[in-house]
Amino acid sequence: MSRIEKCFEQLKTDGKKALIPYITAGDPAPGYTVELMHALVESGADILEIGMPFSDPMADGPVIQLACERALAAGTNIRKVLEIIAEFRQVNQQTPVVLMGYLNPIEFFGYQAFSDAAKEAGVDGILLVDLTPEEATDVVECFRSNNIDLIYLLSPTTTPARAKKICDLASGYVYYVSVKGVTGSATLDVDNVASHVQSLREITSLPIGVGFGIRDAQTARAVSQCSDGVIVGSVLVNAIAQAKDSTQDQVADALRSILSPMRSEMDK
Repeated sequence: MSRIEKCFEQLKTDGKKALIPYITAGDPAPGYTVELMHALVESGADILEIGMPFSDPMADGPVIQLACERALAAGTNIRKVLEIIAEFRQVNQQTPVVLMGYLNPIEFFGYQAFSDAAKEAGVDGILLVDLTPEEATDVVECFRSNNIDLIYLLSPTTTPARAKKICDLASGYVYYVSVKGVTGSATLDVDNVASHVQSLREITSLPIGVGFGIRDAQTARAVSQCSDGVIVGSVLVNAIAQAKDSTQDQVADALRSILSPMRSEMDK
């Protein structure tokens, strides 16, 4: 059983839902990220999603696009991301870590080589936004060989037949995109999200995390009541941008001030 599976099993036993924050590795500089990861865990995170900076992040809105630009300008590449995860693992061996990014850098690195390096660093899952199920067979095997879960996105426009095909390839959990658009998009309709999540439960037994558009504790609580996990990204990345010239401790405190209330509301 993977760390991700164990995490969801324990949460289910405890009657809780997963809080899954996202930050971009190397933003605002590589030296910040490990401390920010620890701060997120201390604030109630159950799983960490760490973005691998890329020059053309097509699923992301301006906030995360700019985070990628800052990280790349600071010298963050795939090897540096893996070094960051390995450093985090020196202290924390329990919290699952999912890398989120795009195919191009991984293809250049080599799928099996990347999978091997990710396993050694302590990565538990990978979400590749532009990896379609039609092209995934060989890639899936590379990650499965190292017990790394392949997380997939599902959107409001995904047909039931395609959703079933995707869920059959996925492991760990599936990521339901709550709005039509990019990260940081407009306010979400929780009732509509609940309806789509219920439909997905008819085709998969995997946990369902919901992301895009979750900006405050009240929305996090509402989404947690109809899903297995709440994924929070742009509001945290924006806080990093606002505090990018501050000390590591100040940036970490900014993230705590957002995530801790979400954890508290979700646990009520």
